[in-house]
Amino acid sequence: MKRLFLFLLLLVALFLSKPYWEEPVSKYVDLSFLDSIDEKLEDVVNKDTIESTIDTLRTATHDLAGIISDKTEGMRDAKQTVDKPALAKPTATPISINNLEIGASAEQVTAELGEPKSQSLNEYGAEWQTYHTDYQNFVMVSLDESNRVGAIYTNDDLISSTIGISYGASKADVRAALGQPLTKMRKGLNVFVLQDDEGMDLFKLGDVYAYVFYDIHQDTAVTAIELVSVELENSKKSLYADRSEALRNGFERQLFDLTNAARVRHGRSILSWDSAVSGTARKHSTDMADNDYFSHDNLQGLSPFDRIKEDGIGFKRAGENLAYGQSSSIFAHEGLMNSKGHRENILLKDYSSLGIGVSFNQDMQPYYSEEFLLR
Repeated sequence: MKRLFLFLLLLVALFLSKPYWEEPVSKYVDLSFLDSIDEKLEDVVNKDTIESTIDTLRTATHDLAGIISDKTEGMRDAKQTVDKPALAKPTATPISINNLEIGASAEQVTAELGEPKSQSLNEYGAEWQTYHTDYQNFVMVSLDESNRVGAIYTNDDLISSTIGISYGASKADVRAALGQPLTKMRKGLNVFVLQDDEGMDLFKLGDVYAYVFYDIHQDTAVTAIELVSVELENSKKSLYADRSEALRNGFERQLFDLTNAARVRHGRSILSWDSAVSGTARKHSTDMADNDYFSHDNLQGLSPFDRIKEDGIGFKRAGENLAYGQSSSIFAHEGLMNSKGHRENILLKDYSSLGIGVSFNQDMQPYYSEEFLLR
């Protein structure tokens, strides 16, 4: 029994110290076979059924207890829930978010949500005002020229409707309630054909467009909704907004917030903004946009890890997500969450900070780079 305990102790110690030895060892040994083992160990560590085993290991040695405490502290913080608001049924439109509908006044927004945590330019030439409490009850609101809600988004359980649509509803239930999604969108003389996207449906509900996002890794359930007034949507004449420094800053800020909101929703800790590696991310996005390629390795053959080190940034673990062509930070984020490898980076427990860089090519298409770090 003692030998079994010591063996389990060794396995846990090796797993928890992986960020310190994985990178130098990987230069000489292919460690990809450990990915499946990681997943199983992470599943085990998360299960309440082995709480007594973790308690035993904590008492075994002071150093190991400290490592386990460090690894689990973020999870405990993320699970301290904030009360949800009482949600009423919408009255003017079929769907509302946090008791706000398209057309609500700025005063109503303040009454429901208080003051925004941040504001940043979006693809409609307006601003996303972002509201949350430690990234719980996460909502983004955009006011139109008349100072009324022109767009609103959430990836939290804040959706109310008169037609049975809710956070976590199945794609089949959504389509049963709303019919078949749109396959094209007309804006003036322009008609935009919408790609078939397993992770998103677009519906027109009177004077409101509803973008419904699904989590294909969780039974294709509703994971987010963006509501946009037809008037605001039609004010955007092309697929991509005009590039600008303000829009670049906006997309970067929004993608950072969206990533943290998703992490908290899945019980992960909040990442801090890393301005140093954001510079690395911006340079790579700009290089890809200017030189018309899309790859983790740049044209000089440098990997993300090479590029981060070249900028003088130390790390114990790092990961990179790339996206391009999505017309907004929301579409980029939701697409990354539905891609297995990118999703794993977003939800990895080990990371402590995040840097994001965005750039645009000559056709206004955005390139997004996310650099995750454990310092």
